[in-house]
Amino acid sequence: MFQTPSTYLDLPEAFWQRQQAEPVRDPDMLLWNEALAKELAIERLPDAVWGGSETPEAADPFAQAYAGHQFGHFTMLGDGRALVLGEHVAPDGRRVDLQLKGSGQTPFSRRGDGRAALEPMLREYLISEALHALGIPSTRSLAVVSTGEPVYREEVLPGAVLTRVAASHIRVGTFEFAAQSGEEYLQALLDYSIQRHAPEAAEAADPALAFLRSCLQKQAKLIADWMGVGFVHGVMNTDNMALSGESIDFGPCAFMDRYDPATVFSSIDSQGRYAYGNQPRMAHWNLAVLASALLPLVQGDAEAEATAVLNEFPQAFQSAWRQKLAAKLGVLDPTPEDDELLQGFLDTLHTEKLDFTRAFLDLESDPPDVLQDWMQAWSRRVDSPDAARERMRLVNPVVIPRNHQVEAALHAAGEGKMKPFHELLAALQQPFDPALLQSPFAEAPAAGTPKAVTFCGT
Repeated sequence: MFQTPSTYLDLPEAFWQRQQAEPVRDPDMLLWNEALAKELAIERLPDAVWGGSETPEAADPFAQAYAGHQFGHFTMLGDGRALVLGEHVAPDGRRVDLQLKGSGQTPFSRRGDGRAALEPMLREYLISEALHALGIPSTRSLAVVSTGEPVYREEVLPGAVLTRVAASHIRVGTFEFAAQSGEEYLQALLDYSIQRHAPEAAEAADPALAFLRSCLQKQAKLIADWMGVGFVHGVMNTDNMALSGESIDFGPCAFMDRYDPATVFSSIDSQGRYAYGNQPRMAHWNLAVLASALLPLVQGDAEAEATAVLNEFPQAFQSAWRQKLAAKLGVLDPTPEDDELLQGFLDTLHTEKLDFTRAFLDLESDPPDVLQDWMQAWSRRVDSPDAARERMRLVNPVVIPRNHQVEAALHAAGEGKMKPFHELLAALQQPFDPALLQSPFAEAPAAGTPKAVTFCGT
C-alpha cells in the first residue's frame, strides 16, 4: 500500500521521532471510507492495522515535533496522540500522509494518555467529509476503528482510532519549531515544504517570500470558503493551520445557525478570539507568525519585505469573500462596488436574527418580507432574478452539519446505535441535492434550542 517511504523522514531528526502505535484490545472497523479509498487506491488492510495493533511492512511510523501559539501563547508541542504511518501516492500523482489519531502515547504526549474517545473521532469523520462534499479543502477521514478499550476523561468513554488523510501535516507551528531550532533546520523545512506544496516558489527570486505569499493566498480562500457555509473552526491556533491550505483539526468547530459574526461555540473561547467574524483576522495573525519564523531566510530588508507580503492579506481575503458571497447571491462578475449590496444582505440577516443557511435557500424561493427592500436593489444588479436563482441553487447547500443533529447522531453512536450517524452522513455527502429540502436534515433548529457548546478533544 505504501509505494514510497515517508519523505518527511529526510528532514533532520529533530522534526520527528520514530514510534510504534500501542496495540489495542479489540480493533473493530466502524467506518471505512470506500469512496476515498477507491479514489486514492488504498487497500483495506485488516482492522488491526487501522487500529494500530499491526504495522504494515513498508510503514515507518513517526510522531512529528512542532510548536504553536495557542490562544496567543507560545508552546512547544508535537503529536501527542498521533502517528504518521507513511506516505501514499495516489493514481493522479498526489502525495498524502496517512496518520493514525488516538494511537497511544508518543514522546510529545506530556501527561496525556495518547488515546481518543469514539465520539470525537466520529465527529472529525463527519465534519471533514462534510467540508469535502461542500467543496472546501480539508483533511479527509479514511477509517474509524473502535479499540474495545475505555478512555478515561470526565467519564469513562469507548475508545477509537481515526485514520486521517492529509496533503501533509506541516503547520505554521512546524515553522515555529524550526525557527527555534536554528537556521539550518528552518532552511531544510522550507525547501521540503516548497517541494511538496509550492514548487513554483523554488524558482522565485526570494523563495521564502514566495512561499509565504502562496500560503497567504490559500488561507484567504479557505477562510472565505469556511465563512460561506457558516463554519466556525473554533481553535485557530498556529498548530492548527495547515500550510497545504486544508482544514485540519475539528475539536470545538461547529456550523452557525442564526447569522451573528460574534458566534462562538468553543467552551474555552470566553473572549471570542476565534469567533466566526474574527476568522479572517486570526488567519492574518497566524500568517504574521509564519512570516516572523521565516525572516532569517528572507533576502534584503527582511522585515519590510515580509510585511509587504502580509499586507496583501486583507485584499486577498476580501476578494475571495466577495467572490464567494456574490456567487451565493447569484451576482456575476462582482466588483468592490458590490460590497455594499452584499454586506447589506448579511446586515439584514443579523438584524432580523435569520438562519444563515436557510436565508439563501429562501431567497431562491420564498424571500421573507424583511428582505423585500434589499431585493429591489438585488434585482437591479443581477442579469435576471430567475437566472440568478438558478445559479444560486448550484452553490448554496441544502444541508450542513447542524449542531443539534450532529450531537444527536454522536450520542446515539456512543450508545452503540450507528444508524442515525449513517443517515446524517449520507445527507451531508449530497449537500446540494434539492430533494433534501424536505428532509429533517435541512431544518433549522427549533426556536429556543440552546446554542451548542463544543469542546477540544479530537
